[in-house]
Amino acid sequence: MRLSRRHDDKKSTELERLAALAGEASAEAAQAIEREGLLGADPPPVPLDLTAAAFFDVDNTMMMGASIFHFARGLAARKFFTGSDLARFALQQVKFRVGGKETQDGIRASREQALSFVAGHTVDELIMLGEEIYDELMADKIWPGTRALAQMHLDAGQRVWLVTATPVELATIIARRLGLTGALGTVAESEDGVYTGSLVGEMLHGPAKAHAVRALAAREGLNLRRCTAYSDSSNDVPMLSVVGTAVAVNPDSGLREVARKRGWEIRDFRTGRKAAKIGVPSVLGAGAVAGAVAAGYAAYRKREQ
Repeated sequence: MRLSRRHDDKKSTELERLAALAGEASAEAAQAIEREGLLGADPPPVPLDLTAAAFFDVDNTMMMGASIFHFARGLAARKFFTGSDLARFALQQVKFRVGGKETQDGIRASREQALSFVAGHTVDELIMLGEEIYDELMADKIWPGTRALAQMHLDAGQRVWLVTATPVELATIIARRLGLTGALGTVAESEDGVYTGSLVGEMLHGPAKAHAVRALAAREGLNLRRCTAYSDSSNDVPMLSVVGTAVAVNPDSGLREVARKRGWEIRDFRTGRKAAKIGVPSVLGAGAVAGAVAAGYAAYRKREQ
């Protein structure tokens, strides 16, 4: 009996010793893994590419439909203007965009009409509302395919800017929410933090986008030959032409033709090929207009009841 008990005690001691050794080995192995950066270590940072960048248009390129319409819908729901005001604004946009008459003067007039709705409101108030309206009406309108293209540039260490005729405050909110570098947009005049309803200089559209991109490149030390630009509209051919790589995204008929002639890449994320074949400045834009009128007016009427 005593021999058996001694044998058991000896066996237990040996097991404890082996367990201790195993524990020490495990601890050493864990330390080695940690030293080698194989466990719980952050991935190495992406090297910055300081001379290359990407520029994205917003309406129908990064976002389905027009950002100003989504914003206007949100403002209408908050009684910033009436449903009939929204309808007139939307119909004017249909005339210019779907009718193929998207002239500089026409777009300026429609944008100033939109900005006149915020006259008398503070910049801080509109930024706060812009954040809310983005969550309500814009977040789910981002094209996943275009968002992936932007992320591709970010993953390569490049900076990514939005370049749009949309008011710069709204464009900046969209850029920040998407994790982009920043935004260039139309500047609405304000005095003492209150909007006057007028523009500062020209709206950022057509050739003005190309000038803005050149100015940004000069300021940031970018090599435009190494930069890429994305847009859906033939109005942005000037911007697309100043960079080394141009990509037509959900292109209208004019841009599709230019892209084919110049050998530019074409990406179409719209469901169904009908939109691409029709090639109006945006079938989706027209749908967004109709949706803006219906949803904005319905929201207004609901709040009135």
